[in-house]
Amino acid sequence: MKSAQLYTVPTMFIAEMNEKRFDSFDLSSLRTGIMAGSNCPVEVMRGVVERMGLTEITIAYGQTESSPVSTQTRVDDPLQVRVETVGKALPNVEVKIVTPGTDEEVPTNVQGELCTRGYHVMRGYYKNEEATAAVLQADGWLRTSDLAVMDESGYCRITGRLKDMIIRGGENVYPREIEEFMYTHPDILDVQVVGVPDARLGEAVTAWVILKEEASLTTEDVKAYCKDQISHFKIPRDIFFVSEYPMTASGKIQKYKLREQAASYTTARP
Repeated sequence: MKSAQLYTVPTMFIAEMNEKRFDSFDLSSLRTGIMAGSNCPVEVMRGVVERMGLTEITIAYGQTESSPVSTQTRVDDPLQVRVETVGKALPNVEVKIVTPGTDEEVPTNVQGELCTRGYHVMRGYYKNEEATAAVLQADGWLRTSDLAVMDESGYCRITGRLKDMIIRGGENVYPREIEEFMYTHPDILDVQVVGVPDARLGEAVTAWVILKEEASLTTEDVKAYCKDQISHFKIPRDIFFVSEYPMTASGKIQKYKLREQAASYTTARP
């Protein structure tokens, strides 16, 4: 076999690269693959290229409602494009970015809700017209609830999810931005940021952190790493160190369960 390819979600790549025996495996046959299923941190993508040798790996973006994918990077795209974007629309697929709650398209490089239209979009949710009408417009455009920006060449970068956005004291906080920064810490293997109810601020930022093998960090260590690097209101109030996340059978992290757990853990705060 001259080459092999992988199709998996970022969490699986993270687990593979953290395997104790990683350096003992022969990965020379790996060349290309697709990373999809959930947001891929830039640092993880770089690791897959540099450590696993998947120099032609691409990132794809899609949903169950728009299968299999709407956008994808190309193997000949520059590395910077392949690690920082989810590519551009596939042939016969349309993508646009609109102001959330409207049909108004935003200018290039301005954040908005990603919408898509084409053969890949569902006809509707089974026996649920109300849910269908909430996301699928009469002209065929599907509202994804994902926040994104599109550059002048049509390449999209996913910046978060509308339902995951945290409103802390009137400030909009997007978990993806905080996660991307915290991934740069050399001892952090994975991180998920969620919002929880807060009596004074409306919502508070919490982070769930999985450390690398034999690493040791405290809440104070993580907050010190964030200080002066990201805005103070984005620094997590609570940090939970865990060994795993609640996940679906397909490997997607269930943030709503983290949110429920975090809310119960922080209810008794003074």
